[in-house]
This record gives sequence, structure tokens and C-alpha cells, in this order.
Amino acid sequence: MTTFEHKPTLTGDLVILRPISSADADDMWADLHDAEAMRLTGTHSSFDRDQIDQWCASRAGQVDRLDLAVVDRASDGWAGEVVINEWDADNRSCSLRIALGPGARGRGLGTEAIRLVVDYVFDQIDDPPVNRVSLEVYDFNRRAIAVYEALGFRREGVLREVLAWDGRFHDAIVMSMLRSDRPA
Repeated sequence: MTTFEHKPTLTGDLVILRPISSADADDMWADLHDAEAMRLTGTHSSFDRDQIDQWCASRAGQVDRLDLAVVDRASDGWAGEVVINEWDADNRSCSLRIALGPGARGRGLGTEAIRLVVDYVFDQIDDPPVNRVSLEVYDFNRRAIAVYEALGFRREGVLREVLAWDGRFHDAIVMSMLRSDRPA
């Protein structure tokens, strides 16, 4: 049965995806203070520094999820994180999420990070093989929606008014990619 005990390092032209470690706590802490990152991920919660330190230090021991740092190859610096979670072996599905810091958005880093991790999940997880990767994206995040569609994700539905932000309610668009949807 699949676990995510093995934490790979995946290399692309723009990014390296590597396991998150305790050394990433400073960068993650900074991202949690970026107003745009908080809005794009719908994060209302505040975290204290000890929680972030503990969370980063605990990622290597998680067998039910894959937490990878997105490293910008041009600067060798933290760009954000990409996560595979909500693994359901019975239904051969998992979820994807990504959060990028302010200097990483709009440069193609997220597009490559998503492609790398989705390829890894479909090509390397095989006991049982993954059939479906899903995600949710807020309706105001048009750039992310376009990226997901360009990579082969399809819209499945809408969770109506699930996010209250700045006095307005926003929908979450549910998207997925099936193994059979993957671009050739």
C-alpha cells in the first residue's frame, strides 16, 4: 500500500522540489505574513512561530502526505511549497495544494512545480496507482485557474460562497486531473 514515506527531490528547469525540513521555518513564517499569499490560499488562521517550527520539523515523518519546498533554481532560494495530501488509497485519489511567496508568483515556477509533482504522483506512486488528483481554487484567482487548465485539470464543480474575505463571499472551484486526462 502506498505511503509517502519516501520524500523525493524533483528537478525542473526553473525549480527544485525537495522535502520540507526544519530549516524552512523562517521562509514559511515569512510567507504566512504575506497578505496576498494569505488571500490566495484563504488562510484566516494565525500561527505562532513554535507551531511553524514544529510543523516544518515534522514533515519528514509524515507517511500520508508529501510536503515539498519549491526552490527557485535562479536564486537557490525558497519560493513556496507544494503539497500532496488527503491520500485515499481505496479510491486511488489525492489532493494538491500550492502556495508561493511574493517573489515567486507570475514567473512560471508554480506551473513547473505542479507539473513535476503531478508527474511524480502519476508515474511513481503505483501501489495502488493514483487515478485522480484534485484541488480547489478560489474564483478570484484567475491566473491559477488558467495554469491548472493549461496543465490538464478540468473543472468539476463549485463550492458556493465557502470563503468570506474582505466582506465578500467567494466560491471555490473544484478541479481534478484523472490519469486519463494527462496531456500526451
